[in-house]
This record gives sequence, C-alpha cells and structure tokens, in this order.
Amino acid sequence: MRAMVLSLLIAVFLPGAALASPPPPARAVISVMVAKAINDPARQADRHADARRKIGAVMRFAEVKPGQKVLELIPGSGYFTRVFSAIVGPTGHVYALWPNEYAREDASGVAGSRKLAAQPHYANVSVLTQPADQLSAPAPVDLVFTSQNYHDYPDKFMGKVDPAVLNRQVFKALKPGGLWVIIDHVAPAGSGMADTDTLHRIDPAIVRKQVEAAGFVFAGQSQALRNPADPHTIKVFDKSIRGHTDQFMYRFRKPAK
Repeated sequence: MRAMVLSLLIAVFLPGAALASPPPPARAVISVMVAKAINDPARQADRHADARRKIGAVMRFAEVKPGQKVLELIPGSGYFTRVFSAIVGPTGHVYALWPNEYAREDASGVAGSRKLAAQPHYANVSVLTQPADQLSAPAPVDLVFTSQNYHDYPDKFMGKVDPAVLNRQVFKALKPGGLWVIIDHVAPAGSGMADTDTLHRIDPAIVRKQVEAAGFVFAGQSQALRNPADPHTIKVFDKSIRGHTDQFMYRFRKPAK
C-alpha cells in the first residue's frame, strides 16, 4: 500500500517545481491530501484536464490544508473549486466569489457555481457576488486564489478596478500568515498592463510590484505552468496557444504580525 501511495504521489507531483516550498513534513501531509482530493470520484469529469493544468502542482504550491477557508476569485467552471472543497473538508470552507461585473459576462458560470454549492457533496462551498472593487469575505480566510483573472480587474468591463485596491482588499480578507496565489498568462517583459484587455495577458513583474506594494511578502513561484514556446504576443484564445499559454504562478504571504 505504501509503495502504491508513493507511486501515485510521484505521478501527480513530478511535473513542475516550486520555490520556497514548505518543510518536508508539511509537504508530505499536503501531498497526501491533494492526491486524495484529485482522485475524488465526484470530479471524474475533470480528470482529462489534470495533466495539462498540473492540478497537483498547483494545489501543493497553494499549501491548502484540511480545515482552511479559501476564497476563490472568479471560479469559472468550478475545476479548482471541487479540489479545494475536497482538501479543506467538512471543517473548512470554500467561498466561490463572482464579481458582479464578471458575472454579467458569464451567467452560466455563476449558475454552475450555485448548482455545485447546492450538492450535498459540496456542502462546504458557498457562492458570493459583490462589486469588483469591494472584495470581502464573510470570515478571515487562509488563502485567496485566482487563476487567469488577475489581469481582468483593470479592464473596462470590470469597472477598471485599480490593482492597488484589489490587493489591499485581499490583504484585509486574509488571516495573518495567509496566502495570495495568482496564476495568469504571461505578457512580454516590460509591458506592464498594456495587454490586459487585448491579449488577456499581464507582465509578471508588474503583478509582483503591485502585490508587494500592498504589504505582501513574495513567498515563491512555480514553473509548473510555464511554456517557453508561447510567443507572448498573441491573444490567449488563439487556437494555436489556447490551453497551453505560458503562465506564471506566484505566491505571496501576508505577514504574521
């Protein structure tokens, strides 16, 4: 049995490496819980995307643990929501947050989140809707997570939310020591936010600068979703790159004191 578990963990987590990872004992606990969540029969329909989306590496990087509270911004199809739910378990909670402005563009996504939260298997999930520039959580959370949506906030359809406002509100929503994990499509170096509304990309350097300005401490990055073949100059929906864009994964920590 131990050999089988070891083989499973190797298969799930070998792709991608994270910097500034937790110490070995914590890493082992996280790995076991993530592997169990990934193999939850309730998410069978998602399994085809796991290798491409590096779900094991992403969840391990986010350091999600049983009993935690997670705030997921713009949860899309619920792909990550289902895994978060399984990891935090019955003593934890997942808040699937849809900004009102984004919800108007993706009514089916919001409906999907509500349908998921209504299922007994996902009783620890609840759906929040609120203005994009007024992010808040019902209770302090351990993790705020967003995938491929940080770049949307400054765009016109979202009300041109100042990233400084977003990051300050995330900081306030987190418990001391909590994490802010951001995954997004890479734009050309030095481009800042010039491509957020055109190519749907953002320069990783400007993201780090913006988040650290809110008081966060940079706590690591992962190469799991990087793709050097992406030219960074085409729209992320272009059929030649869709689903395989070069993506950065950053982790920031709210200081414990």
